[in-house]
Amino acid sequence: MDSLVQAQAAADPRRRLALVAAVYLGSFIATLDVSIVNVALPTLQRALSTDLAGLQWVIDIYALCLSAFMLSAGPLGDRYGRKRAWLAGVTVFTLGSAMCAMAGSLPALLAGRAVQGVAGALMIPGALSLLAHAFPDPAERARVIGGWSSFTALSLILGPLLGGLLVDHAGWQSIFLINIPIGVLTVGLGLWGIRETSHPEHAALDPVGQVLSVLWLGALTYGLIAAGEHGWGSVHAASALVAAAVGLALFLMVEARVARPLLPLGLFRDARFSAANFASFVLGFSAYASLFFFSLFLQQVQGWSPSDTGWRLVPQFVATGIVASQFGRLARRFDVHALMIAGYGLIGGAMLLLTLFSAGTPYVFLALLFVFLGAGTGLAVPATSTAVMALVPAQRSGMASATMNALRQAGMLIGIALLGTLMSTRATSLLADALAPAGLHDARQAAVAAVGRHDLGALASLDPTTARDLLAAALAGGFHAAMACAGLVGLLAAGLLVSVRPRAAALPVRTT
Repeated sequence: MDSLVQAQAAADPRRRLALVAAVYLGSFIATLDVSIVNVALPTLQRALSTDLAGLQWVIDIYALCLSAFMLSAGPLGDRYGRKRAWLAGVTVFTLGSAMCAMAGSLPALLAGRAVQGVAGALMIPGALSLLAHAFPDPAERARVIGGWSSFTALSLILGPLLGGLLVDHAGWQSIFLINIPIGVLTVGLGLWGIRETSHPEHAALDPVGQVLSVLWLGALTYGLIAAGEHGWGSVHAASALVAAAVGLALFLMVEARVARPLLPLGLFRDARFSAANFASFVLGFSAYASLFFFSLFLQQVQGWSPSDTGWRLVPQFVATGIVASQFGRLARRFDVHALMIAGYGLIGGAMLLLTLFSAGTPYVFLALLFVFLGAGTGLAVPATSTAVMALVPAQRSGMASATMNALRQAGMLIGIALLGTLMSTRATSLLADALAPAGLHDARQAAVAAVGRHDLGALASLDPTTARDLLAAALAGGFHAAMACAGLVGLLAAGLLVSVRPRAAALPVRTT
């Protein structure tokens, strides 16, 4: 059946061109959403009168739904049709974008972001499946997937630039409105160009595991963010973290017993597979989550506008794109495992060096570290993917890929929650200590309000310049705490990879 579909598709190059355009555009808006929203965070904080915890949820609710539902995306496409599932994802993502643009409060925005995350779980992994089925010839497939990778990288570069310009000149709603015309065009191209394929007999849905994955990840995220608001010993944080631990235990029990699990625990018996997937988690925890903190540092500590911030984030993504595009050549000269270690070493080292930066640090030094961080990411992403794919049999490659990507998204989810809490608690402590000698009444409460909402009104009894400098210094200290943790975790991943080396010739590099 598949060969017939492929022959029909090949017979009409216009349909295949429409398919490629649809997949490229769908992946473009899904990836663009990751970087474009981060630049708007301080603006969203003011517009929606929310605190740092609210900003964490703006990013984390998307990452939560994306990571939790991504493992079910493949089986859904197998059972109900890959075209149907992917186009449903694009349609729902477009509707979610409209919900976000019309949101007048934080809960309404979070609802739209959750819808976007569920839709993204169908869109992101489904793109490669559509391309693989439409282009059975290996050379054509490699060329089309290479173009898809480049187009996706372009969206990461354009995200901060476009986000900053839109926020400054058209309002924060425009960063979501831009998805609507692209989404409509994508659905139109996909309806005409994509041929339906399905394999219902291969579908392995795990509804109990799916529900438990959402519950324990959601409880963990809530607990980590609540710790920043109420303290680690608060009822909110403690009860949520206990619920997360219980939920995780139940999830692992179900996955160990179900016939076709959502998460293939058996694969983790291989120490090399476990190490590579831990590295993928760290990639999300450190590198992917960092954009949240960079945006806040550049705008709230160094005082740049959204547009200026967008331009200043570009070196990181350009470096990632350049290094990733040359990965094939590098892998022919150097061992892939060594490149993976170098990538995580660069990520960890660059983030540790960011702890030396303050409000007055010249941008040229920050840009240099952004380049190193981007280069490390450009090595780590393809090297980790190559390692994971080389460690499993071909018939389990789809499941292994979904697991790796879900863990990466979960890493970003937990990274923003945990590192954000470290940042807020450290900044609050530093500001309270700085306010105490000034004789400010209830310095701790004033520090909580100033840091949480970036509200200088809480420091109204001080000279405005002094208040602004004290808040910027405290936020810089909080940023340092977050970057120190992220950097150490990055170096931990590099060290683990050094200790768990693959067997000789275990990581082949495909050059076609």
